[in-house]
Amino acid sequence: MMLLACTSVTAQTEHLTFKGVPIDGTLSTFVSKLKQKGLTHLGTEQGVALFKGEFAAYKGCSIAAIAHESGYVYRVGVIFPEKDTWIRLYNDYSSLKEMLTQKYGEPISVVEEFQSYGSGKEDSDDIKMHYVRHDRCQYITDFSTENGSIELRIDHNDMLECYVILVYEDNTNGDKVRSDAIDDL
Repeated sequence: MMLLACTSVTAQTEHLTFKGVPIDGTLSTFVSKLKQKGLTHLGTEQGVALFKGEFAAYKGCSIAAIAHESGYVYRVGVIFPEKDTWIRLYNDYSSLKEMLTQKYGEPISVVEEFQSYGSGKEDSDDIKMHYVRHDRCQYITDFSTENGSIELRIDHNDMLECYVILVYEDNTNGDKVRSDAIDDL
């Protein structure tokens, strides 16, 4: 009987963590835990809780925790502060990639390239930022752990602001989302 109890305790599912908090549970519980970690909760709407705060020693990050319609959190994204030069943008990406590699091991996939017209000006900071703003820059690094996946990438928004984004997805709760989506098909 004791052996069975011990086995069931160790068989519990592990979850990917964000700021040391498992990406699991209801959105309201997750919000409460992130507020305890010092993030400022800006509000929750349609299964997405928005925060502002410090993450990985970067101040002024925008953070979104996303819940499935069941109410359980399965994904967390971080948008790092906007950068107006390629060198500053790349330095953020490179630094975060190095820290993630130190914590999670070698990435499973890395794509770091520009789509150019062969103008010979590809090394210019302004040209590289132009490429980022116009979807001609692909800098994406993917990590995989037994508990989830992590994607780091350089991106931009509709206002052409450029930044680094980091997305964590928990395997267990992400699988529930995919299973529900497949059931819809």
